Amino acid sequence: MRLLVTRRLPDRVLEAAKARFEVVLRDRTDALTADELRAALRDFDLVLPTLGDRFSAAVFADVPAPRARLLANFGVGYNHIDVAAARAAGVAVTNTPGAVTDATADIAVALILMTARRLGEGERLLRAGRWTGWHPVQMLGTHVSGKTLGLIGFGRIGQAIARRCHFGFGMEVIFHNRSEVTVDFPARQVGMAEAMAADFVVVAVPGGPATHHLIDANALGTMKKSGIFVNISRGDVVDESALVAALAEGRITGAGLDVYEFEPEVPEGLKALENVTLLPHLGTACLEVREAMGLMAVGNLIAFADGRVPPNLLVP
Repeated sequence: MRLLVTRRLPDRVLEAAKARFEVVLRDRTDALTADELRAALRDFDLVLPTLGDRFSAAVFADVPAPRARLLANFGVGYNHIDVAAARAAGVAVTNTPGAVTDATADIAVALILMTARRLGEGERLLRAGRWTGWHPVQMLGTHVSGKTLGLIGFGRIGQAIARRCHFGFGMEVIFHNRSEVTVDFPARQVGMAEAMAADFVVVAVPGGPATHHLIDANALGTMKKSGIFVNISRGDVVDESALVAALAEGRITGAGLDVYEFEPEVPEGLKALENVTLLPHLGTACLEVREAMGLMAVGNLIAFADGRVPPNLLVP
């Protein structure tokens, strides 16, 4: 079976794929173009896409009888793929849950600490040669230990963040989730407004139409002035213009972001603010994690090729 790998993956993953399939590697780092998206459906039996490869309903409409039978997405998030349109066209979609949990939770904690303690701002100060030496009121930030963490979304990643913050920093954990969740450590399920009013708010929901701009001006308006906002989910979960306004007007203290609505574009309003930590989507950027993600995607491909139900089949 002919497999398109849309971007370079770790060598171990490519070797596993080549051991089973006729692999065509698109050895580039940018997302598929409009023409390439359509060619992928027409010319290949299987596709291993990743973030930014936007298989929208319009793409499927242009290829009404695709040769491709499976999109084995590299990543847990799949809001760049219209799963319902894929299913209607006879194309299955899988993802890679679990493999990304700990690495993404670690980045959330890093953003909490970087933003609260103004670490990015401090490094910029030092590198620019503007540091004049230690003094008692220099760059005072926000203490993290013992504060309240509010999580929006409490799946695998949300719970991993909660564990780190509760057991590592003695934080009180409250969370908002659309379904009831029971856990074996102290965490209290609350309404969204109460979770948004915590000292630190971390968004850990899936991307997609149901969560598009879930964090809008109204949601941000329920945060306390001293609150710090962190997003490690998907960029389009947040109304970036509303976030810029809340930060610029001092209605919240700071924000830490690893994802953006129109990546790799980042609003100039965010880049201009010193009270924002901005990372270039590093959530899963560890070799071991990327290998695990890729091998899980290959496992989905092999299961499908063998006539079995892929372990991570998505149902719209």
